[in-house]
Amino acid sequence: MNKTISAQNLGIDLKQDDESALFKWFIASFLMGKRIQAEIAAQAYRVIVEQHARDTALKLGRCTHRELVGMLGEAHYVRYDETTARRLLALSAKLHEEYAGKIGDIQRASENRQAFEKRLAAFEGVGPKTIEIFMRDAGAVLY
Repeated sequence: MNKTISAQNLGIDLKQDDESALFKWFIASFLMGKRIQAEIAAQAYRVIVEQHARDTALKLGRCTHRELVGMLGEAHYVRYDETTARRLLALSAKLHEEYAGKIGDIQRASENRQAFEKRLAAFEGVGPKTIEIFMRDAGAVLY
């Protein structure tokens, strides 16, 4: 049984208009949304965001595919490392290009929570599970 890990468990203090916290939680949710143990996903988050300081869409997007695969490997997130690295780079690029790197801009472009979730689902590799995990903690801050 996968343990539920919250934003708070990862030291992410979600607040309205705190782009840094929202981005970090989106990345953590993305990693936990895959069929992988929650603790390994949490460790991958810590390696990428905390140890390697890839805490914005721009910084994450400046990684090479190889660097990201290496970071995922450090965390033992190896089952989906190649596709996850590619999708994280695509996610960063899309967030940066279409929403100025801001989760808040996705919210501002959405009429309501349903529209916001639909926009999240448009990111490659973001499915219902990732959205469920993200909104579990971010929903109260965003809506």
